[in-house]
Amino acid sequence: MTECAHVSALPSPDVAPQSDTCPGCLAAGTNPVHLRLCLTCGHVGCCDSSPLRHATAHFHETGHPVMRSFEPGENWRWCHADKSLV
Repeated sequence: MTECAHVSALPSPDVAPQSDTCPGCLAAGTNPVHLRLCLTCGHVGCCDSSPLRHATAHFHETGHPVMRSFEPGENWRWCHADKSLV
């Protein structure tokens, strides 16, 4: 894992999740695979293994670069802008 400038710009403590699952998947009637939490705004989206890739779509729509796993027992973070674990 590497440090990136995007991590230091994040709110502290982490933002609260806006939901407990992917609202995009709920609206589309699909099942999310592995949830991700946007650390800028708290949006919850499904990962790239899900059919609609809502977490990545959120990054492209908003520019919010860093997300973390929203799965129990996982705490890793990913920076979309730097394409690296942070």
